[in-house]
Amino acid sequence: MSNHLPKEARVIPLRPHGARPPGAPPRQAPPDPAVKEPLWRDLVGDVLRRERLAQERTLKDVADEARISMPYLSEVERGRKEASSEVLAAAAHALGLSLGDLLARARGELIRLSSHYAGSDRRGASPSSHDGMCLAA
Repeated sequence: MSNHLPKEARVIPLRPHGARPPGAPPRQAPPDPAVKEPLWRDLVGDVLRRERLAQERTLKDVADEARISMPYLSEVERGRKEASSEVLAAAAHALGLSLGDLLARARGELIRLSSHYAGSDRRGASPSSHDGMCLAA
């Protein structure tokens, strides 16, 4: 007769729970889950929607002129789709904007909003010397 032992792993902690190694930096408080940094797709979508409404144009009108589907343009405006640069350029052109205009407006929104979200992270930080924009696909 064989004696079967339960198949349970035994965990032996290397240091007591909550102990910090010597010289380790102090723990930072986790970010507040209620405060979220704005997403690029939301900012771009907001700019597109605001411009379309300011021109008193319908979603169908702009989508037809941009040669993209109306449901897709709606999803882009609501920040639910990450549109390609080609789609963003087509939507911007349909609204009489260049892609640069669209992205510059979204960048302005990001700068304006990020001051609310990164207030504690940016204390003592010097302003950036860069006055440009960097996008990665």
